[in-house]
Amino acid sequence: MPGLQEEAVALLGQLIRHHTVNPPGAERPAQELLGGLLEGAGFEVTLVGRTEERPNLVARLRGRADGPVLCLLSHIDTVLATAEDWRQDPWSGELIDGEVWGRGAIDMKSQTAAEVTAAISLARGGWRPARGDLLVVVVVDEERGGGEGAIWLTANHPELVRCDYLLNEGGGSVMPYGGQRLYGICVAEKGVFRFKLTTDGVAGHASNPNSGDNALLKLAPLLAAMRDRRPAYDVTDAPGALLAALGVDVDGDPGRALDQVRAEDPWLASFVEPMLGVTLSPTRATASEKINVIPARAELEVDCRTPPGMHRDAVLARIEEVLGDASYRLTFFEEVVGNSSPPETPLYAALERWVHANDPGARVVPTMLPAFTDSRTFRAAFPDCVAYGFFPHRHMTLQDTWPLLHAADERIDARDVGFATACYRDVTKELLGG
Repeated sequence: MPGLQEEAVALLGQLIRHHTVNPPGAERPAQELLGGLLEGAGFEVTLVGRTEERPNLVARLRGRADGPVLCLLSHIDTVLATAEDWRQDPWSGELIDGEVWGRGAIDMKSQTAAEVTAAISLARGGWRPARGDLLVVVVVDEERGGGEGAIWLTANHPELVRCDYLLNEGGGSVMPYGGQRLYGICVAEKGVFRFKLTTDGVAGHASNPNSGDNALLKLAPLLAAMRDRRPAYDVTDAPGALLAALGVDVDGDPGRALDQVRAEDPWLASFVEPMLGVTLSPTRATASEKINVIPARAELEVDCRTPPGMHRDAVLARIEEVLGDASYRLTFFEEVVGNSSPPETPLYAALERWVHANDPGARVVPTMLPAFTDSRTFRAAFPDCVAYGFFPHRHMTLQDTWPLLHAADERIDARDVGFATACYRDVTKELLGG
């Protein structure tokens, strides 16, 4: 029988060879593969979704007594891959020089493979939780916001997926810093307050720039402001704890603390900076529909990410700090408040003990994801749920893995797949007993 790492790597290769690019997703064949493995090991398996083609997988291993429910969560859909941009076939799932190649190797079929392999290795050996249940949940549609996945599942079948503890994507890659090895446990995720800026003018014939009042030109100072200014910092608990773990003193001045990190490691500083407050990224602009018409209206869409717990009025104040007195109309078209989980929990402590035992001298630190995952949906649906992002990588650092997300040549060190699989197996047994 292959070892834990070999089994997880083989499953990862199979999952990569299932095309689950979203859209359209078409996740059913991959879900049926996973469901068969889990059912064969003794799990109760349910496939349920808004459509037949895109079911979510929920597998439950019941314990011997009442207790907490631990959920190992992942998503099976991926973003697109353009084969000609890759050095290897993005759908091969091949193991080449110790690395598994393909779309989803990091985001996040590797975690699916590790979680499922850990779960079936426990159940196949006769283990059952002494208290509580183990859930393995593999959702669809995360890459498009979760409307058919986590959002649909928690809204329509909360009884299937209600949990006390949850492990998902978003953290775990080792961060070398100042001679230390730090593993980030993602305890928080930023919110999304996307908005549109509209400027008004007067239409005219483009052959004579003086014949109208060009609304598009009025976007220029708004773009310049977002390029040249940043909102004041709003440092929440997770990034504050991370800065403390890095050995820098915030002392009321996050900018100075960030400069200290930058002096030691510019790349890590660029990763930490978005955690410290509101970020504004203009991404799309529209104006005249015809090349020869001066636009009477122009629109600019901005991807705005916000610290956990920040609501509309506070967000708007930070935006106005940056845009100043320019003339514009602002309309929010997506508003999701970021959320978090406390680090003072049995799950965090179990992860901390596991890292100490398996990478002596390393430490865990709380981090915040500048983006978001399905963890935010579970926290919102089940307010008592403690959700963390943690997929431990020992051999590929955060600086190695982050640039490969959604990029060409995505790949993962096979040893890290085995490392994470062992983590999920061991932490599950510690938390649920048996």
